[in-house]
Amino acid sequence: MRNIKLAFWGGLALLTLIWIAVDPGVFRAVGLWEWRGFMQQYTGIIAMGCMSVAMMLALRPRWPERWLRGLDKSYRLHKWLGIGALVVSVTHWLWIKAPKWAVGWGMIARPERGAKAPAENPIEAIFLDYRHAAEAVGEWAFYAAVALIVIALLSLIPYHWFRKSHRLFPLAYLALVFHTIILTKFDYWLTPLGGVLAFLLAGGTWAALVSLAGRIGASRRVQGTIAKLHQYPGVRALEAEIDMAPGWPGHKPGQFAFAKSDKSEGAHPYTIASAWTPEEPRITFITKALGDHTSRLADRLREGQSVQIEGPYGCFTFEDDCPRQIWIGGGIGITPFIAKMQHLAQTEEARNAKTIDLFHSTAEVDEDALARLTQTADDANVRLHLVIDSRDGHLTGERVREVVPDWQEASIWFCGPAGFGTALREDFAAQGWPVKERFHQELFQMR
Repeated sequence: MRNIKLAFWGGLALLTLIWIAVDPGVFRAVGLWEWRGFMQQYTGIIAMGCMSVAMMLALRPRWPERWLRGLDKSYRLHKWLGIGALVVSVTHWLWIKAPKWAVGWGMIARPERGAKAPAENPIEAIFLDYRHAAEAVGEWAFYAAVALIVIALLSLIPYHWFRKSHRLFPLAYLALVFHTIILTKFDYWLTPLGGVLAFLLAGGTWAALVSLAGRIGASRRVQGTIAKLHQYPGVRALEAEIDMAPGWPGHKPGQFAFAKSDKSEGAHPYTIASAWTPEEPRITFITKALGDHTSRLADRLREGQSVQIEGPYGCFTFEDDCPRQIWIGGGIGITPFIAKMQHLAQTEEARNAKTIDLFHSTAEVDEDALARLTQTADDANVRLHLVIDSRDGHLTGERVREVVPDWQEASIWFCGPAGFGTALREDFAAQGWPVKERFHQELFQMR
């Protein structure tokens, strides 16, 4: 989270400082109408900056993943940028509209304006000719963008409707690019601010075109065939083993991939629940019936069916310098630990490197699933602690510390419900334990 906050607030601060350096007259502004001119420019630049970076992150690029510690963190930053763009865009719209409303209500008077001198720069003259068109296009694109961002943020809206509506956002963004190019103060384009803004708009435009062409993640897509399906009724889970076609680069335990079995539904992210063996190019996903899509998978998938896999992604890969690790998997969050244990069982050197305790907390029980999990842990030399809510109560930080006396020397790797992870993080932070450096958690929410 620290790097996400640094990227978000640091980016906004940097863009603000560049704007102030280019146009310090804001500090000498007098009266509402002069302030309005400055604020229109500033809020417009900040809003488009947020949208542009969000568009580029939507391409799932490799370059920020390591610094942000995973694609899940990139998507969290993408979400924050969307919220930032929403707030600042509405503020921008209010700076345009509110003074006009106040004039209409007789609250303030419109300032006297003399005739504008003709533009000497021919490019500026062209921009002036398109000014009214840019204002009209920008207003309607703003309404569309706000609606699409709100839909994306409302988790009550089914995923397939969110996905379909979100694919329209690049069109709204491209309209706002036109609006921004024409209505940004012309003098800005001849300054470093203009260069930064041009870079952001160019990157966002490229991302929008890639998205409209349906090419996001295209270079990391590989076809697969479902080789085996196995259900665990007690926990409402489905295990799918998939034979991968040539081209899959392999993955580290703990990474995830996007799987698409239904074109109308699109791709969904799932943690890979198996270690990678090049001699047997097969990966496994374990999904739980938690929503409309996952509840239908058992009925829709069949052995021999072709699926499209995109990845791998993520940095939840158990890599640190601590001699001891504590793993905590809540419910279906056990999947990355299954992959890592398979890897440890296959690699003797890795198996002997660390002392590991795995806590699996679950509200549901499937004896077949628990038996396989126990055997996998034994093969990997991992100490497994099963916590069944109805029998043992909820898992807490205190219980973890009781079971692992030297917990202060360990790192914690958590995958499960967000609220559960937050509670554990706060509990260990209250003990003075360095959660920023040693508490690793997947933010497995892509919207």
